[in-house]
This record gives sequence, structure tokens and C-alpha cells, in this order.
Amino acid sequence: MVHLTKMYTRTGDDGTTALGDFGRTRKTDPRLAAYADTNEANAAIGVALASGELPQDVRATLLRVQNDLFDCGADLSTPLATDPEHPPLRVLQQWVDELEADCDTYLERLEPLRSFILPGGSVASAHLHVATTVVRRAERSAWAAVEEHGTEPGEGRGSGGINLVAVTYLNRLSDLLFVLARVANLEAGGDVLWQPGGGRSPEPERVRRR
Repeated sequence: MVHLTKMYTRTGDDGTTALGDFGRTRKTDPRLAAYADTNEANAAIGVALASGELPQDVRATLLRVQNDLFDCGADLSTPLATDPEHPPLRVLQQWVDELEADCDTYLERLEPLRSFILPGGSVASAHLHVATTVVRRAERSAWAAVEEHGTEPGEGRGSGGINLVAVTYLNRLSDLLFVLARVANLEAGGDVLWQPGGGRSPEPERVRRR
């Protein structure tokens, strides 16, 4: 279990931070950006939950996701290693499968989309749209980390690659959060539809002068 007795250590004052395997890396490492964005996504989901407007089953799903996101961040912060003495927590394919099952279940409540939608409607829905965009950013950061560190285990602290299943998890989570943002608007009148041109009347065609 985590046991915090002090909120500052001064060890990061040189621009580096500790990874999950106790190796150190620069704070501009894309791996750090990936798990920092994952943490931000978790906070955005927390704001949506705090709105108090979500159905109980949606709340239960999001609480599970919040716990998963902590695990996902821990995974992204811990480089893959060959035969680690203490195997770290890793995101599993089962978690991705659960997200896909959730998407299918909640989609049954919704009408098929025939237009893009705007973030808005209920407060909870708007916050879930924000969470969706943050998760998508976290996935992009994770892919940047893959490009730099690869996907192969390393033999020294901080030298290994990224678990691709954790990146896939973020991709599926953005899909689920978009679906849940729509579900959150069912009691608020449904989706806010995009109107091309902002709903303005088309301008009359101008006569070209010769």
C-alpha cells in the first residue's frame, strides 16, 4: 500500500523524476507526459462524478475506470523489464475487453448518430466530453513514448519499453467516455447536434463581375 509521510522530497528540483522501477528520467520524457495526462483524465472523470447527475450504473462504471487509470498510470511509469524480481502491476487485455463490453451495453440506450455532436447539454455530459479529450491526449502521449522507448523489455532501471495494452486501454476508454457523455444527456433532452456553418443561412451566391 502507498504510505506517504511527506509531500515534498526535493529530489525533482534538478528536472528529473522517479519512475516506477526507481530509475530516474527527465520531466520532459514523453513517458512522464503519458502518465501525467492519464492522471489528468482521472481528475476530469472525478469532476463529472462530483456533478451528481449520473445514473448509478454509470457512476459504478466510472469508479472502476478511475481505479484502472491509477493502474494504467503506474504501468506507463514502469518500464518493461526482463524477469523483474517483483512483477509490477500491468494493464491486461481483460480490462480492454470490459471497456468494449461497456460500450456495447450503453450504446443500446442511444439512437444512432447521424451528425457530429457538440460538448454540452448537462454538466455531467460536458465534463465527460472534457475527459474524453484528455484521454485522447494521454493516448497520443503514450504513442510518443512508444516511439522513443519502444515496446521491448530492458535490463536496467528506466531502460525498458511501454506496455502496448496500456495504450490500447486508453484508446478504448476514450470511446467509452464519449458514449457515456451521450448517456448523461438522455435526461437533458439528448445530444446537442452540430450545425454546419453554425446554423447560419447560406449566403446568396454572388454575381461574378467580368
